[in-house]
Amino acid sequence: MKKLSLLLLTLGLALPALAQTKTLLNLDKTGVAIQGYDPVAFFTDNKPVKGKPEFVRLYKGATYQFAYKEHRDLFAKDSAKYEPAFGGYCAYGLSKGKLVEIDVDAFQIVDGRLLLQYSKGVRDDFNKDTKGNLTKAEANWPGLVEKKGK
Repeated sequence: MKKLSLLLLTLGLALPALAQTKTLLNLDKTGVAIQGYDPVAFFTDNKPVKGKPEFVRLYKGATYQFAYKEHRDLFAKDSAKYEPAFGGYCAYGLSKGKLVEIDVDAFQIVDGRLLLQYSKGVRDDFNKDTKGNLTKAEANWPGLVEKKGK
């Protein structure tokens, strides 16, 4: 009976650890996403707008900053809608199987998702086959999360 109890206790402690999934986020040294830019502004203002430290929200291990309280509140209601795809890494880089930094000015909204790119030129290359490159990025993403995620 003692062995069974010990086994159940061990399993009870181990299963939550096994169930945890890895994440991979493009954050600065302080844990801020999108270089401190407001994720909602890409959708509402159609441009990058710098967030303010007084309007923040923690989501999936990242700190997001917002230009306005209203943007923070919109994000709180539907974070998945506004969070950047692929943890905030360059979508075109991911289509090539690589994690690449981004330039916030090279953003785009594709199928309602915020995609960030390394540069405007890279964004143009990505858009030569948007659907194909997005499919490749989506296929490569889980492997990169598993390999490089925490």
